[in-house]
Amino acid sequence: MEYLVGVAVVAVLVGVPSIVLWRVMRGRRELGTSPAERATFETLHTASLAGPPLRAGLTADGAERASRHLRALLGSAALAITDVERLLVYDGEGDDHHAEQAFEHAAATLKDGRTQVLTIDCDLLECPIRHAVVVPLTTDDRVVGALAAYGQNASAGLVRAAQEVAGWVDSQLELAELDRSRTLLMEAEVRALRAQISPHFIYNSLTTIASFVRTDPERARELLLEFADFTRYSFRRHGEFTTLAEELRSIDRYLILERARFGDQLQVTLRIAPEVLPVAVPFLCLQPLVENAVRHGLESKDGVGRITIIAEDAGAECRISVEDDGLGMDPDRLRRILAGEITPAGGVGLANVDERLRQVYGDEYGLVVETASGAGTKVNIRLPKYHPGVSAR
Repeated sequence: MEYLVGVAVVAVLVGVPSIVLWRVMRGRRELGTSPAERATFETLHTASLAGPPLRAGLTADGAERASRHLRALLGSAALAITDVERLLVYDGEGDDHHAEQAFEHAAATLKDGRTQVLTIDCDLLECPIRHAVVVPLTTDDRVVGALAAYGQNASAGLVRAAQEVAGWVDSQLELAELDRSRTLLMEAEVRALRAQISPHFIYNSLTTIASFVRTDPERARELLLEFADFTRYSFRRHGEFTTLAEELRSIDRYLILERARFGDQLQVTLRIAPEVLPVAVPFLCLQPLVENAVRHGLESKDGVGRITIIAEDAGAECRISVEDDGLGMDPDRLRRILAGEITPAGGVGLANVDERLRQVYGDEYGLVVETASGAGTKVNIRLPKYHPGVSAR
């Protein structure tokens, strides 16, 4: 191979700075003993506990799990969180007689999006709830809920603290929206791959099967069953991830159909380490690469074409390569395809897989492609065996 195309590495940290939290979580002793240093530790630690539940969005479960930590940040006697339709959680003093009124307390803030300071009437002399500071929660400049801090007094400090905490909650909710948008984008990209596979492959497969109906009916029946299993897997509608074993099983069905079409002109070698078969991989991350090798590497080549698929155990990673000895392509054109500057005729397989891998694992896990005109193509993938949020269900 004469040319190597890689993908640049970009690192993005969101939410509470991970380096700061790592240093803080090493222990109070290293932070020193001053009140300011201890307060810094407590604030960062409490924020780190409140953040994850909110990353699922403004839900009753997330609000309930985050409320105790948010109330600790505010130092308030009680705290309530609502969405635009109902109370999600009331945590703290007075829950037996003020919780049912909490959504009413938030009504004006939900309507006009402004902070409200309320006086709370209560007949119980021992109840500490006398005032409430109600602050809007927003996402994309839309009011999506309210946060209310309850206490004996509505000091200027409590108002500022409630607004700051609400602003931090807003940032977590926006990150949740970003996560949802990324998920929807990945689903759209998988649908694009399905659309790419269906017209070209279905037509050729059915034509091949039809050619065996009269001459070899049993062979036609076997191929039809393989075709049904392949399309059932490719067009399934559940799960963003699958196991490498399932992905390779689908590829085997695909290659059975293509070998029926090309005969001895298509030779395939597989070398798969059994240790990596259970590894979770993005759905349809390998099949487009194999189809690309057949379509663009071998269809226009004279004589025998060879495809080699290797999956190796590399410690904490799984390394996969799909190689063909076909026509290859101009490296600059490949770079432009991966960058999304051009879309090759017949589909968007390489760029689609590259983008999804980088979205899931980070930019350092994008495709690495070795190719040159007339020299074949080798596509390399590195996948971590274990990654947060990645599992085959």
